[in-house]
Amino acid sequence: MNSYLVAPAITTGLGLFFAVILAVAYRFLRVEEDTRVEAALDLLPGSNCGACGQPGCHAFAEKLVLGERSPSQCTVAGNDAIDALAELLDVDPGAQEKRVARLHCAGGKGQAYQIAEYRGFESCSAAAVVSGGGKGCPWGCLGLGDCRSACTFDAITMNGNGLPCVDPAKCTSCGDCVDACPRDLFELVPLSQHLFVQCKTPLAGDLALGLCTTACDACGRCAADAAPGLIRMEDNLPVVDYTRGGPARPQAAQRCPTGAIRWLAGAQFKD
Repeated sequence: MNSYLVAPAITTGLGLFFAVILAVAYRFLRVEEDTRVEAALDLLPGSNCGACGQPGCHAFAEKLVLGERSPSQCTVAGNDAIDALAELLDVDPGAQEKRVARLHCAGGKGQAYQIAEYRGFESCSAAAVVSGGGKGCPWGCLGLGDCRSACTFDAITMNGNGLPCVDPAKCTSCGDCVDACPRDLFELVPLSQHLFVQCKTPLAGDLALGLCTTACDACGRCAADAAPGLIRMEDNLPVVDYTRGGPARPQAAQRCPTGAIRWLAGAQFKD
């Protein structure tokens, strides 16, 4: 045989051999997918945001069919879609308390002191490595909108004070803003938890107020006014523990001298 034909012949033979092996393996070893997975996937929003705890809508649909998730755990789907999923799978839609992203900072342009003027790439991540963007408080919001850019649901806008404003009606608790913030200021919390600490400065008294007029000065009045066990002071900041304390009421925030802890009924900030 011509030596120039040996190599192509061997390659072709190997290709055919492995093709037959794959065809046989597919025929006898394949796992049939439940047709309800595709039907459920058609009812899901297709955003693949990960708010349900799964890497995408297809994975969530598989978990639904297996009974390992409930339809209401998709925080993006509307009530009609959730009801349709429950009917398709003959399951209870379940109850999922809505969560929203909240920002642990209230120090915008009018409250936080500036120690320098930042001129550079309009990004919080970039400013964070260049003297903190000129903001005196090294724990505060940088106000350049990385969270807004990361939000694919248009739930975040920047207000006139240079702070992100989260629209609870649009927020799906996907967590993209949590990942985008270089100072870890966002937290996903149940919408029903109105008492929220808007500061992460671990300083006390004049040291804290020297950075921002809305900083927590660690006076402890909120803890004293709250239901027993609801608020404790930790590292000069109030920590609200809804799992251990009594009921949360607006009175816990009323004596705060700086507004570092607030009772939030809707959007965290407005224009």
